[in-house]
Amino acid sequence: MGPVHCDVTVSLDGFCAGARQSMQHPLGDGGEDLHRWQFEQTEENATEIAAITEASAFVMGQNMFGPPSGDEQADWIGWGGDNPPYHSPVFVLTHHHKPTLCLEGGTSFQFITQGIEEALCQAQDAAGERPVAIAGGAQTIVQFLRAGLIDELRLHIAPIRLGQGEAITVEDIEMHMDRTNHRETTLATHVYYQRRR
Repeated sequence: MGPVHCDVTVSLDGFCAGARQSMQHPLGDGGEDLHRWQFEQTEENATEIAAITEASAFVMGQNMFGPPSGDEQADWIGWGGDNPPYHSPVFVLTHHHKPTLCLEGGTSFQFITQGIEEALCQAQDAAGERPVAIAGGAQTIVQFLRAGLIDELRLHIAPIRLGQGEAITVEDIEMHMDRTNHRETTLATHVYYQRRR
């Protein structure tokens, strides 16, 4: 089986999404600013951007697939529209069974109701020897961190404060992981962790 990776961008105060997520603001208040490093400094952050896209299967939570709570839509196909950026199988953790959704570019969304271990098992079967990415959101990443199921975490810290929202704490990270390296750019500090052996 391939390694399990996770890339997540957080604010200085630990939030990977702001408060009041909605259809108009899927990352909540101020959440879009977390990802400026990916779009405004592509050359300076080329290594980290490339690493995000190397996975051959993804696991995400229902909130990351969307839509936000209270905005249920029968025809919802995810934030990426007809051709989402994954181009691989995506396993969505949910409490409600849904049929597999196959979209353009090779992306399929499969909805898993049996928990994180089952989602990871199916993702690893799909990826073979290639990496699996735990794509988010915060609650999903925290579940995998606390279970010790992530081999490498790449934490991207944006120089902003959100004050509230969806958080990942240092305690969640350091429960099973050791810091191995870091690198700074103007719009992000990249901190690397490996699972403790």
